Amino acid sequence: LRCRCRRGGGLVQAGGSLRLSCAFSGDSLDYYAIGWFRQAPGKEREGASCIRGSGGSIHYADIVKGRFTASRDNANNTIYLQMDSLKSEDTAVYYCAAGYCSEYLGDYGMRYWGKGTLVTVSS
Repeated sequence: LRCRCRRGGGLVQAGGSLRLSCAFSGDSLDYYAIGWFRQAPGKEREGASCIRGSGGSIHYADIVKGRFTASRDNANNTIYLQMDSLKSEDTAVYYCAAGYCSEYLGDYGMRYWGKGTLVTVSS
């Protein structure tokens, strides 16, 4: 399975919105949980969201809950992360990933990773 970020990265003003998308190829997305992760400058990678399987439960990190919405389109092997009310602390490289959702949104369950896209939120 491969993950390719397609659109959404870039510069956005605080309070604005952005949507990230990632298309998977090489296998059916139905077999996998999908997640979004990010790594802010000078910080370790952290989980933002994870959807368990196709149509499974969805979990968000507390820091993004209520602002970010993750979704999946299995028919097109594409996942999305809608980000609203963005804050400067959301500035990070964002990664799409597939595999298994882990406790506390850890990244160790994710097997397949995209290259990441930079999101910069200005104050």
